[in-house]
Amino acid sequence: MDDQTTRERMLDTLRDRPDTPSGLAEEFGVSRGTVLTHVRHLSQTLDGTDEELLVKPPECRECGFNDFDDPVNVPSRCPECKHENVEEPAFVVEEL
Repeated sequence: MDDQTTRERMLDTLRDRPDTPSGLAEEFGVSRGTVLTHVRHLSQTLDGTDEELLVKPPECRECGFNDFDDPVNVPSRCPECKHENVEEPAFVVEEL
């Protein structure tokens, strides 16, 4: 039996490969909101360690806008062009 928490398993996954909130939600059977909560906590947990959480911010597929206020979020639409075709952020954990 696996004694790791969902957050610990998510951390191991992000050490192995980048993934999106939707991908992690599907893999771990939780909501995207729960994934974002875990990712924010993981970022704080990694402070002061030899690892860091890297975030590829969301990006609008229509106009390329990627300067969202909160990169650890899944925006519903682009604030620049108002299109709803926004790519999710991607997360990965790497050693410093």
